[in-house]
Amino acid sequence: MKRVPFLLAFMGVLSAGAVTLGPPGPTQQWGEASIRFSRFEKPEAAALPPKPRWQADPMNLVVVVEAGDHHVSLVDGDRFEVIHRFASRNALHGEMKFTPDGRFVYFGTHDGWVTKYDLWNLTPVAEVRAGLDMRNLALSGDGHWIMAANYVPRTLVLFDADLNLVRSYPAATLDGKTASRVAAVYDATPRHSFIVAMKDIPELWEISYDPKAEPIFDGLVHDYRMGEGLAKPGFLGVRRTLLDEPLEDFFFDQSYRHAVGTTINQGGKPVGAQVVNLDVRRRIADFPLPGIPHLGTGVAFVSKGTVALASSNLQDGALTVVDMKTWKVVKTISTPGPGFFIRSHENSAYAWVGSMPSPIARDAITIIDKRTLEVRAQVREPGRTLSHIGFTRDGRYALASMCEMDGALIVYDARTFKELKRLPMSKPISNYNVGMKLSPSEGTTR
Repeated sequence: MKRVPFLLAFMGVLSAGAVTLGPPGPTQQWGEASIRFSRFEKPEAAALPPKPRWQADPMNLVVVVEAGDHHVSLVDGDRFEVIHRFASRNALHGEMKFTPDGRFVYFGTHDGWVTKYDLWNLTPVAEVRAGLDMRNLALSGDGHWIMAANYVPRTLVLFDADLNLVRSYPAATLDGKTASRVAAVYDATPRHSFIVAMKDIPELWEISYDPKAEPIFDGLVHDYRMGEGLAKPGFLGVRRTLLDEPLEDFFFDQSYRHAVGTTINQGGKPVGAQVVNLDVRRRIADFPLPGIPHLGTGVAFVSKGTVALASSNLQDGALTVVDMKTWKVVKTISTPGPGFFIRSHENSAYAWVGSMPSPIARDAITIIDKRTLEVRAQVREPGRTLSHIGFTRDGRYALASMCEMDGALIVYDARTFKELKRLPMSKPISNYNVGMKLSPSEGTTR
């Protein structure tokens, strides 16, 4: 198969290993040989200088994905000016991942491409195709490992920081008889591990990147005659938690001891939420949630003497608030329409909730006071689509993506909700601050 130049591949032209046209089928394969063949690295990457080529705070850089013409803009989070704009692959998808020093960012696409980009030197440095239909990426807290979750093929793929393939995990039950799409993979930095949810089988996986991880025992550990008690290495091994129903679209509590996610029944329908204790490896609670809850974008915060979890809803105009001590619903807050994202910042008293899925309220963002659980304000762009909220590193400013071809990144004062500036952009769909590592208290967009 003929390769093409790296820059052309990065701009979305057919690249090495890209063998499919149109939506991939569930049985299509993309094995380790294909993954390795697809990888490309910029030859001079190791010689690039370890300092930014531009004048701004590198940890207050805002990275904006513009879907209208498949570009990415880098914005100075202090002056709110565009530093650089470059072409990206088509259909960038999910939350981008930044290395701890803020130098590199990893982008993923729906069709499985992972790109490592040097923000300081303004150039892509490596690229690989992890699968044919990819759900999301996770980067380890130490910046050494990156994991890709695939729908097609049904695999979980581990790379080192330079996108060299380390291992591909079949997403299947222990006996290998039932395979699954991978619903999501997230990093749990305090646990030094990745947590993985499966869409089609009732299992939650934990894969530790701690070299000192305890060994893993699958099956009946007392029955050595059957070989079921033999230990497997804990480092990069799969530790399985067996559930009654699949869990997806999940969220960590602030301790990272619990995963809280949407429960999926045998028909693939959401039927509420379940809480899984990752230490004892079992479900410990469940609670009802109406409609189609979107727990992957939940935020946690202290409110009225307890820790509250707020979750948006893809079907109903409602924000559900749950007490994370009792796992009881304490309040339902009405919003103008179904919500996709909810975002906050640890330095802010407010949570911002969008209504992008709503045909009549997609132009509204509702602002909730986390202390009183009441609606505090609303910002609107009549007839337009507000798709995502980000923040500057200190939380002083909120940044809304007006998702239109003649759209803009809109800068609001996060305390007064007044618009301060807008930067014209081509259908911006998301924005992330390099120095603001998302945590359960701030919310994520998956």
